[in-house]
Amino acid sequence: MAVAETLAFALFAIVTVGSSLGVVLVRDVWHAALLLGVALLSVAVHYVMLRAEFLAAMQVLVYVGGVLILITFAVMLTRESASDEEVPT
Repeated sequence: MAVAETLAFALFAIVTVGSSLGVVLVRDVWHAALLLGVALLSVAVHYVMLRAEFLAAMQVLVYVGGVLILITFAVMLTRESASDEEVPT
């Protein structure tokens, strides 16, 4: 059982680090927001592995449910559409 837990921890650690690097390195804001969601969800999985289920639930509710949705709305409302740029004057 300890080997399976170690492999699961290593897998989610790689997912967390990879998606966190993707948030910083990707140029598109929408993809960065999606990668932030993946990073926050994988941190919640780490909390579950530590048997801190309440912290995992709060991570999902507050950060993924609140902050990520706020970022998503901000990206959607501030993004310029392609049709606005192609209108002849």
